[in-house]
Amino acid sequence: MNSVSLTAHPRTLAKRTGAKKLRAAGRVPAVIYGRHNPPQNLEIEVKDLDNLIHHSVSENVLVELSVSGDGKPRRLALVQEVQHHALSGEVLHVDLHEVVENEKVTVMVPLETTGEAVGVKTGGGVLEHVLFKIKVRALPKDLPEVLTVDVSNLEIGNSIHLGDVQPPLGVEILGDKKVSVISVAAPITEAQEAAALEAAVTPLAEPEVIKEKKEDEGAAAPGAGDKGAPKGVDKMAEKTAVKPAVKPAEKGTEKIEKKSEKK
Repeated sequence: MNSVSLTAHPRTLAKRTGAKKLRAAGRVPAVIYGRHNPPQNLEIEVKDLDNLIHHSVSENVLVELSVSGDGKPRRLALVQEVQHHALSGEVLHVDLHEVVENEKVTVMVPLETTGEAVGVKTGGGVLEHVLFKIKVRALPKDLPEVLTVDVSNLEIGNSIHLGDVQPPLGVEILGDKKVSVISVAAPITEAQEAAALEAAVTPLAEPEVIKEKKEDEGAAAPGAGDKGAPKGVDKMAEKTAVKPAVKPAEKGTEKIEKKSEKK
């Protein structure tokens, strides 16, 4: 990866108020940090940052940083993060990760494809880009801006795995080599498309709520009686009970019957 020259100045204004004054003066607050030196607050010209961002091919940008008044002639750094305003797109802050020439660093590199897969061209398949970035490790000067994979010979049902990607000399690809990064899937049939559309349109059925039926529902428990019944109902029920049709014999009748039998 080729480095780009960038000039910065030590930051004198701090906090939010200082950052606003800095941006009003045409500069952007920045910070540089790394393993070998303490963090340092910087400020960079907006026009220099715009040229750096707009002319870079990749997200990974290696800069040769010159800080005015610094004892070091230059400092090697990777642009770690650029913060933009959500509405205007104005650059708000820049993070720089200082690196050393003879120490390997780990970064995410974009993965791009070249050619047209034969499974897409002749079989009507669909090219599926599973991974768009790959983690690599290399010296700063050997870091690739982008990794390219030729998919021309890819048939339907075939995949290119992480282990199939050939990195440049001095670059190590990290991760599970069996992971699929690019594949060609079979075309979707009309029936599958209709089924998927129907599943998306049809609302999900509400679950049926089944209530367990109580045994002898509505019958009163033995000896419990009706809770809500007014007082005296049980006694009234006893009084209104049907009386036997035949009355028991009276005491005098039994004596008359015995006398008639003796005669």
